[in-house]
Amino acid sequence: MTYVFGVAALLIMIGELADKSQLLALCLATRYRAWQVLVGIFIATFIVHFFSTLVGQTLGAFIPQGVLPRVTGVLFVGFGIWTLRGDTVDDSDAERGAGRFGPIVATGIAFFFAELGDKTQIMTMTIAADPGHALLAFAERLGVTLPGWVTAAGASANGLGQVAQFWAVTLGSTVGMVIADALAIGVGVLLGKHLPELLVRRISGALFIIFGLVTVLSAVLGS
Repeated sequence: MTYVFGVAALLIMIGELADKSQLLALCLATRYRAWQVLVGIFIATFIVHFFSTLVGQTLGAFIPQGVLPRVTGVLFVGFGIWTLRGDTVDDSDAERGAGRFGPIVATGIAFFFAELGDKTQIMTMTIAADPGHALLAFAERLGVTLPGWVTAAGASANGLGQVAQFWAVTLGSTVGMVIADALAIGVGVLLGKHLPELLVRRISGALFIIFGLVTVLSAVLGS
């Protein structure tokens, strides 16, 4: 469960870098206190990713195990291209709930609607369908030394109960989102509300493309 939680948290955190939702968090932090924004983000993200994980697990159950890593790998390449393209924050996103509710509820409403159909929501579905077992197997095939707990967790991941995996993905993706947005707020304060958006977007996009290609390659070599 720790392995799946870590994969979900790490991938969503990377996917959130320079994403529309991260920019929205930075915008809202200029209006409300940082802790209020982060609590609102956690609540909204948990709700959206709860149902996203449910959908992802359901779809994953119908895709053959030999095909699943190839599908998720291609999707992550797509996420990388999506990240390189970039998103923008509409004023309407930041205005949702503003002035009518408290800061936490207003932030939650804004993020709930911003997350619907967003890259990180679709990523959560993809991770729920396949938490990266093929990538772990490929690393071991190449002789890459992995920590003992990672190897053990990865080896038993396929036998992890669906309920345990569901909560690992849901909570991991939610925590990853909150960490990324907290970093955005912190860096924004240090840099005067300006993020090195283009550089961060290029790095995270390249990482996803590499992750997707390696996942597909691991599935091909393992077949």
